[in-house]
Amino acid sequence: MGSSVSSKLRAVLFDRDGTLVVDVPYNGDPSLVTPMPGAKAVLDALRADGIATGVISNQSGIARGLITAANVADVNARVEELLGPFDVWEVCPHSEQDGCDCRKPAPGMVQSACRKLGIQESEAALIGDIGADVLAAEAAGATGVLVPTPVTRAEEVAEAQLVARNLAEAVSLLSERP
Repeated sequence: MGSSVSSKLRAVLFDRDGTLVVDVPYNGDPSLVTPMPGAKAVLDALRADGIATGVISNQSGIARGLITAANVADVNARVEELLGPFDVWEVCPHSEQDGCDCRKPAPGMVQSACRKLGIQESEAALIGDIGADVLAAEAAGATGVLVPTPVTRAEEVAEAQLVARNLAEAVSLLSERP
């Protein structure tokens, strides 16, 4: 990677479940955290390039009473243990019915992460596995990249401007952008 990453790109934010780690619905158990293939190498390369990294995660299981905020914090700590330190974490504990500004596809968590990092939204990208991730990035003025999994809907893939087969390809797509 090195100098190939666009000078405009200062942070790469990631969805957690289905993107950085294998999706376990409403996971409150750190022992079930399994990194996605290649995730650690991609994160290490970004960090070596001086690009900030962050996690942007909807966790509606909190609002639904299926998991607690402490469960989510424990799982996030395990993600960080396995994948290295992230510069920023954003978690939305709300359900769709709450009408919050943070739950993806709303831009709130992307905007908040960029504020914490001291960068413009246009200097950030969000990589995720569903359409809501890409829409949240675009709504905030960041770049969205979709890395589909078997649960990603075909129309989400069709609507995404940038689609990659894996995290490494997603980052290389970002580095090729003007």
